[in-house]
Amino acid sequence: MMTQDPEKTSTFHMPNPLRTRRGIYRQHNAALDLVIFDQPHACELQLTLRPQPGETIPALFQRLGSILKEHDASIVKQDIFGSLAARSAALDALQRAMGKVEWPVMWLEGADCAGAPIAGVQVLAVSGAAVQTIALKGQIIGRAFDDGLARHCHFGALGPRDVTSSQADQTRQAYENLEAVLQQAGMNMTQVARTWFFLDNILAWYDPFNRVRNAFFAKHKLSPGSLPASTGVSGRNPTGSALTVNAWAVQPHAASVRVRVIPSPLQCPAPEYGSGFSRALEVSTPHGRRVVVSGTASISPDGRTVHLGDVEAQIALTMKVVKAIFDAHDLTFSDVTRAIAYFKHAGDAPALAKWCAAHGVGCLPAVVVQSDICRDDLLFEIELDAMV
Repeated sequence: MMTQDPEKTSTFHMPNPLRTRRGIYRQHNAALDLVIFDQPHACELQLTLRPQPGETIPALFQRLGSILKEHDASIVKQDIFGSLAARSAALDALQRAMGKVEWPVMWLEGADCAGAPIAGVQVLAVSGAAVQTIALKGQIIGRAFDDGLARHCHFGALGPRDVTSSQADQTRQAYENLEAVLQQAGMNMTQVARTWFFLDNILAWYDPFNRVRNAFFAKHKLSPGSLPASTGVSGRNPTGSALTVNAWAVQPHAASVRVRVIPSPLQCPAPEYGSGFSRALEVSTPHGRRVVVSGTASISPDGRTVHLGDVEAQIALTMKVVKAIFDAHDLTFSDVTRAIAYFKHAGDAPALAKWCAAHGVGCLPAVVVQSDICRDDLLFEIELDAMV
């Protein structure tokens, strides 16, 4: 593993072509985290961009475009967390900086905790592999690529057909649309490894959402030991629908690629209290291992929220839970490649940096946003991906 001095450069330079050296390469500074997973048949880039002080929205996307151009990389999916009021101008700036947008863009009103119009941008991109665009009824909804060992499909900003129907009906429709694009891509629900659900006003209808999700999984005969890892938090979307959905599906080509659910040593399985997702999931190949940790919060082994009203204690327990998952799979926080931290109250955001400093954890490659979580008494939630 190679880590550059974050003070020396704001862009990441490697020998060209990228695939002359196998491995994982990382760069971090205050405005950018870039992780490059270099494999024989594809080079995967995970980027987390945070606005620099005084940086305009056009400059932010120009910076993204420059990084991708440097590495000759194509975007597979893009998630933008920010104010809905900034969306129109931001998408115009994105198109000016990068040309026609031919990948799924998920825009979520995950407010910046310091009040900026954009909290951050996360991008998955690839170099050295062909990228296929997937559309549903004329709308670009996903992209797929093959790394030589498996085919990966990433879907973004999936929603319902009818935004005027009930929240439960919209959830069913979103799942039906996910099923349709999976079939279009030659895949099925059993190959979905990870989902993200952003529910408008989640606290008002999380229980009905869970009932629809559980019924859908039962229909497809997905057992608790085969459910996707997942995140479910609050967030408005530009269409005004009750929810928007992202998903990642993996189609292995050989037995050497293994996708499996892994438990959380310090928490019970989420289905025990009615939520249909797995705590974490591991994808292992001959070239490396990645662990994706679902949205994780201050929940005890019996499923109760603990440390009510104490954000620092909730962060401490949450990170202890994550560490236990990492410890069980020979990972550390230095292996994290992407994270999103959700705070119920924007003013609590500095508490995560305080915890990291106290525990010797370097700056996480995270976007930090203000968002309601699935329970009114949860003040903090975090999701993370790690790779070795």
